Amino acid sequence: MRETCNNTSMKSAFFSNMVSKNFNPSAVLDISAKAGNDSGRKVLVMSDFHMGDGARGDDLVRNADLVMDCLEKYYLKNGWYLVLNGDIEELQGHDFSVIRSFWKRLYGIFDCFAAQSRLYKTLGNHDADLVYVKNYPYPLCEAVRIETGILPILIYHGHQSSHIYTNYNRILRAGVRYILKPIGLRNVSSARSPHKRFKVERTAYKFSLANNLISIIGHTHRALFESLGRFDYIKFEIERLCREFPGAEGGRKTYIAHEVNALRMELGKLKKSEKRHSLRESLYGDELPVPCLFNSGSAIGKKGLNAIELTSRNIALVYWFTEGEGKKFVSRGGYSVEALPGTLRRRVVLNDDRLDYVQAKIELLGSP
Repeated sequence: MRETCNNTSMKSAFFSNMVSKNFNPSAVLDISAKAGNDSGRKVLVMSDFHMGDGARGDDLVRNADLVMDCLEKYYLKNGWYLVLNGDIEELQGHDFSVIRSFWKRLYGIFDCFAAQSRLYKTLGNHDADLVYVKNYPYPLCEAVRIETGILPILIYHGHQSSHIYTNYNRILRAGVRYILKPIGLRNVSSARSPHKRFKVERTAYKFSLANNLISIIGHTHRALFESLGRFDYIKFEIERLCREFPGAEGGRKTYIAHEVNALRMELGKLKKSEKRHSLRESLYGDELPVPCLFNSGSAIGKKGLNAIELTSRNIALVYWFTEGEGKKFVSRGGYSVEALPGTLRRRVVLNDDRLDYVQAKIELLGSP
């Protein structure tokens, strides 16, 4: 059963459909303990591959081998479910047949997940026209619902919060295909605009807050964990470590000092890379952030890729990179780096938390 995007011309309808009793049953994945023998289910959420024709302007080429190695040699091998959360194919710039022809190995990996009923795929604004592709090999849906037994998690691309994408996506597609792509420009989306990025995130945040659930989006290419971007998270983490410092002893005191210094260095780099006015904007106004919004980032980062990992008890934001090419904050901070055997690929857990703790914070902080 394929759920299409025909009923999402208004963003309000899209969000109300996600919490209705008529939610597409084929797009529900139960990873809760009550799932019996399947209680060990693990879910990987990735988005924004923007697969093109492999030529100039194809966003994925830079990270192609990294993406395929981690999917095939880590997640497929270890029994993970895969949720591809929108903008996987770059249909605004290329025909599906051309994309499929170039990315044969990657589609082969998708096929392996699908053959074991471990693949879920949502639609983004750049690949919405997949619903018109004859004999497309994988089921498509607007959103995936994850049942954890603790609180529901909804996975959707995120562009649905913007009228420009729900009402004028075909016009945008024509501009990308016939003007931007021929001159080799890379992906153009809300990821390039801090204002649009915050607008998308606020809509998803308010929806999640109103319905006491977790949303995992993509679209903005900005990784979020518990409603915090990297800049906000570092500020909170520095504050927490400073409060712990006076009562710490010995090696712990030394560790905290080193960690605070490393985080300050990273904060300084983020200030230079982000526009100043975007750093002053907030998803939460004057309120404490409620940890109901997560973003898996994208697979087309300059130094690696981000993804979200889920189990029935935990949620984590992970970062994959190639040894010698990854971000320097990994070596500066206290992160544990896991090597993918036989490769130069490395996996780092940037943030992780228990879902019951996240639920408690949503319940306590989300109440008026």
